[in-house]
Amino acid sequence: QVQLVESGGGLVQAGGSLRLSCAASGLTFNNYAMGWFRQAPGKEREFVAAISRGGGTTIYTDPVKGRFTISRDNAENTVYLQMISLKAEDTAVYYCSGRNTILLHATYTGLGDYFDWGQGTQVTVSS
Repeated sequence: QVQLVESGGGLVQAGGSLRLSCAASGLTFNNYAMGWFRQAPGKEREFVAAISRGGGTTIYTDPVKGRFTISRDNAENTVYLQMISLKAEDTAVYYCSGRNTILLHATYTGLGDYFDWGQGTQVTVSS
């Protein structure tokens, strides 16, 4: 079965940086487009960033453009989210997920596009 394990969250001051990792198992990783989502207290889970199977296409939600970078290492079955210039409004639990696709360059931004989720990693940004 598919397992996704997020790590790398923590407490950081505004302006700081964190790098999240998501290790995947139980799937053929390079057949999956990957995505990061986040959920703040009292809010719905929202899209953050996505990357295509081969890593050549990425997409971001507007509030994180220029600050977050999604990448993947298909040899290590891992997707990353590098976050810089963090703001208090980035505070949330961050989740990764994958979408099996035959499309090499496709990215997916909807919650309904994904089916398996990790347990999440908490990111707290103090202002």
